[in-house]
Amino acid sequence: MKEANKKAISEFLKHTDSIGDDMLEDTKEMLGSMPFILPVQKNERPDYFALMCIADDMLCRPPNLSGKTAELVTLAAAAASGANQCLKFHIRAAAKEGATKGEIFDTIMIAALVGKTKILASALRDFSEAYPEESQQKKSG
Repeated sequence: MKEANKKAISEFLKHTDSIGDDMLEDTKEMLGSMPFILPVQKNERPDYFALMCIADDMLCRPPNLSGKTAELVTLAAAAASGANQCLKFHIRAAAKEGATKGEIFDTIMIAALVGKTKILASALRDFSEAYPEESQQKKSG
């Protein structure tokens, strides 16, 4: 790594505690409460936490999506992946960004459809492989 970049990183790392504290405050403001995992990560790995939060912040508020849309996408991902605690935070955050109860409900229903499809695609593929003769007969018959 170039010496100038090493110096830039070293200078940045001198501020990780302050950056981490700011990110925790911003997260609490955005979500309305504090996810359990964030203070633990900050306490255990403040350097990593600061870097992670900067990247996460940029991802959660992309330049081409409104805050409301970004929160609806995030809550859909949380619902489809079974991240229940994240889902609770992002339902509140979506409402705070202006999403209606109906928009939040519809987003959850779409996520449920994708989640169900993921389970069925994997499970029925395994099921068909377990009974290949019967699956072939039904396809040709």
